[in-house]
Amino acid sequence: MTSMTGRHESTSNRPMTNPASFEAMWADLAGVGRSTCTAGYRRFALTPEDVQLREWFEQEAARRALDLIVDRAGNQWAWWGDPDSGPGVATGSHLDSVPDGGAFDGPLGVVSAFAAIDLLLTQEFTPARPIGVACFSDEEGARFGVPCSGSRLLTGALDPDSARALTDLDGTSYADAMAWAGRTPHLLGADPEAMARIGTFVELHVEQGRTLIELGAPVGVASEIWPHGRYRFDFTGRADHAGSTLMSDRADPMLTYAVTALAANKQARTLDARATFGRIIVTPNGINAVPSEITAWLDARAESPATLEALLKVVTRQAAERAGRDGTKLKVSVESWSDVVRFDVPLRDQLAAVLRGAPVVPSAAGHDAGVLSAAGIPTAMLFVRNPTGISHSPEEFAELGDCAAGVRGLADVLRELAG
Repeated sequence: MTSMTGRHESTSNRPMTNPASFEAMWADLAGVGRSTCTAGYRRFALTPEDVQLREWFEQEAARRALDLIVDRAGNQWAWWGDPDSGPGVATGSHLDSVPDGGAFDGPLGVVSAFAAIDLLLTQEFTPARPIGVACFSDEEGARFGVPCSGSRLLTGALDPDSARALTDLDGTSYADAMAWAGRTPHLLGADPEAMARIGTFVELHVEQGRTLIELGAPVGVASEIWPHGRYRFDFTGRADHAGSTLMSDRADPMLTYAVTALAANKQARTLDARATFGRIIVTPNGINAVPSEITAWLDARAESPATLEALLKVVTRQAAERAGRDGTKLKVSVESWSDVVRFDVPLRDQLAAVLRGAPVVPSAAGHDAGVLSAAGIPTAMLFVRNPTGISHSPEEFAELGDCAAGVRGLADVLRELAG
């Protein structure tokens, strides 16, 4: 078996039984990438924080004598049992974050996966199928703009040449960032060998919403993921003096952008969809200058592709009409697209039964599980209750008791699927 960065060979058929507890693992991660000003996390792909997180994952794999494999897309896998002996059962999530994100989005799934294996060991369980823990690379896409790039590359949904050419806001390419991190850009790409090891995938994640609060349930099972698109809007005008230029003489792209943002909000409310302009770049970004260019990114989601297409069509049309009145120009480009994902129904129902009637709930948030599902792997998700209902924010949270329920539930699921 080969890997990009090597492999820890197990010395026995069973992992070690003296691993760190859930609380200890959580404490180890708590300070990595955390802002002292906002208390939010800035854990971006191919940065010093990312390197530290990957080292933590390696250490936890080694602590349990799990086989560590890094696939061609840069995702880390820790396997209990020989993953090439037959398709296994994989779980896990990601460790990166959005800017000033919460502690639970992603890391909860990785820590819970290790903790679930530990629980199975205390129960003296021996899997009939290999069990793997995944740490997917760059799930949020916060630095290079494409979400779930690690799982998209793994499955072949993202072209490796396109990925290598992605740049961050400072102009650093994905390929150069990989080289800085000691990884090999030319190996980047789909990995059929790694895919063949995954017979079933179950991702545990903190809920990013309020459904489980309303249902009074600590753990739920996902039914589907809404379609999701990221779109770049480039508004071009003419730089000018903020004091001497008459309002009637301006070609101000900020006005075009502002009307577009309001149009997106209105259409999302009308269609019961989601539309967010969360990143904007202003050029030249001077207090006393009319901007020459506005670059803004729209994140749009809806229950169906048709609804999402209708939203984008109306917003783009209204933006173009406003650009005509403002004397500006508009260019819209698609940066990423994720179709609707409906998780494997028999697997979903099996998990709900194992969890003794856990509620089945939809998700409007994207996940690596959705990418694997779209690639044909039987996939499911478990959600752990978030008492704030808030995510992608330092206020994101999960009670320790609910986290423990998630670990027990995941252990029960792994026992059912790998037993």
